[in-house]
Amino acid sequence: MNKYLLIFVHLACAAILITAACSNPVKHKLQGKWQSKDGAVKLDITDKSFTMDDGEAIAEDYFVKGDTLFTSFEGNQPYTTFVVQKLDDHNLKLMGPDSVAVDYSR
Repeated sequence: MNKYLLIFVHLACAAILITAACSNPVKHKLQGKWQSKDGAVKLDITDKSFTMDDGEAIAEDYFVKGDTLFTSFEGNQPYTTFVVQKLDDHNLKLMGPDSVAVDYSR
């Protein structure tokens, strides 16, 4: 009986560690509809796509690594990088590939 209890405890701890390692709180905070402070650019981030509407809305695939967003159109490389400089529930500051930081709000 003690052997089964010990195995169960190890499996429970492994499941907790895997769950914590696979969750990405930055990605969850990023999701939603954002608008730049000057109103010129709208940003829509879902769990699967990154859409920047500055006159021509194109949905791109993306993934997050650390504090950087990597986007690609239909999986093609090279990736376009956006660095998250500031992120909270209502404000987002992204530095685009042209090294210009843009402030967004919900």
